[in-house]
Amino acid sequence: MSYDTVALGAPRPGAVLRPVAITRRELRPYDVLIDVTYVGICHSDIYVAGDARASASSPAVPGHEISGFVAAIGDHVTTHQVGDRVGVGYVVDSCGVCDQCLKGAEQHCLLGPVPVHGGVDYYGQHMYGGYSHRIVVREPFVHRIPDSLDLAAAAPLLCAGIVPYSQLRFWRVGPGTAVAVVGLGGLGHMAVKLAAAMGARVAVVSRSLRKREDALRFGAHEFHVAGDPAALDRLRGRFDLVVNTASAVQSLDPGLRMLRRAGTMVLTGQSEGPLSVTPAVLTRSHGLLAGVSAAGTTETRELLAFCAEQRITPDIDVVSAAQINEVQARLVSGEARYRFVLDATTIGIERLA
Repeated sequence: MSYDTVALGAPRPGAVLRPVAITRRELRPYDVLIDVTYVGICHSDIYVAGDARASASSPAVPGHEISGFVAAIGDHVTTHQVGDRVGVGYVVDSCGVCDQCLKGAEQHCLLGPVPVHGGVDYYGQHMYGGYSHRIVVREPFVHRIPDSLDLAAAAPLLCAGIVPYSQLRFWRVGPGTAVAVVGLGGLGHMAVKLAAAMGARVAVVSRSLRKREDALRFGAHEFHVAGDPAALDRLRGRFDLVVNTASAVQSLDPGLRMLRRAGTMVLTGQSEGPLSVTPAVLTRSHGLLAGVSAAGTTETRELLAFCAEQRITPDIDVVSAAQINEVQARLVSGEARYRFVLDATTIGIERLA
């Protein structure tokens, strides 16, 4: 049987989120039904609800940082049981047989990864995100959340945590590595915590001094203001890796100037427009410019284990469904400290029109 549930969705592009009725698919043999308790609120969720090109589903239901409990399992599921604490991230299916999938890097699936929201799966069904009471996901893409991690704080790890973790691991960050984090929002503050836990020397570059004390509390060794030319000049050629999480940046040159020879700048933020690069700035450092979005199942499980071991979780503010549109507006204006998390149990069907 299929599952009728209530969600928060935009009935048309650009509309505010409101309670809507949606139907989750019938359990297939390898499916897991999850009772959603918490969903991290990511900046990219706003694009899903606001841009017709970003969503093939109507209504558009965002949400890709999901935690909750297993409510039912398909006949062939072996890795999860009813009652398990679990999480779901951005990718919820892939072909499973290409080289990338076999390496656990399903986000690079050659046939195409299936996103948890806004897309269409291999059966032609529209996908709805985690701003809902229930969700059905294929077994390999359901991750066990360690008991030591708070369930609300664990939800943002599925995006705000795994995106920087994936790049820190890929570029082999560890003792002796110098890392600069540009922007101290949801992804940025997790990049600081993770890089510091890996043994790197971490600097934060932010728009103002407002978050200096927070940055140092997260593990940063130094803090600099992005608009201070003297400070940026002192940062030239100092870093092996620059993790650029800023969404309002236009020129990448200041970050590229921070690179040591053969260093790398990784873009993790959702830019609101075209970005510019002066080729000479990049070539002088013999540097690399890279980008990242989601991560695969292998790294996601590594992240959850690492965070449990190191006792790392994001700084969160749990909000109710009634606050969702106000909170998204605050997210755009940069007021989040540092990840809003939706209590999905507060979504009420009584408000449906």
